[in-house]
Amino acid sequence: MAAIVRLSSVCRRGVKPLFYQSTLLARPLVVPHKHQEQPYQLTAKIHVSQALNAGSGSKAASLHWTAERMLSILLLAMGPVAYLNPGPAIDYSLAAALTLHGHWGLGQVLTDYVHGDAKIKLANAGLFIMSTVTFAGLCYFNYNDVGICKAIALLWSK
Repeated sequence: MAAIVRLSSVCRRGVKPLFYQSTLLARPLVVPHKHQEQPYQLTAKIHVSQALNAGSGSKAASLHWTAERMLSILLLAMGPVAYLNPGPAIDYSLAAALTLHGHWGLGQVLTDYVHGDAKIKLANAGLFIMSTVTFAGLCYFNYNDVGICKAIALLWSK
């Protein structure tokens, strides 16, 4: 909290504290000033950053967020269905849903932690390659072996 409180001595010198630009929330704080008898009012401001592409991309971001939540709910529903009715359709659906879920999740990690244009492009290329190999591997496993549903059932049976 101390990092976002506007100190009068710092602001008088023309230095803006961190998180002090375009604030949306403010709460007054009364602190006695050492040269005055009266309390001196400081204002604690909390910076709430807006989305980087808040213009035309906000609808696409909203749809992407909704799709992520729908996929998570679908994966929760596919668990009991895969246990009660294993088959090739469920195996390939699980392969696609698990790969997409992992791709989106790791994409968010890359967005948060990878900076710099070249690094972002390289990380995204690596993510696409990894997701493609994962999906191909799961499809190969479904086609040439027992499939995802029966493999998990075999893990639990022993």
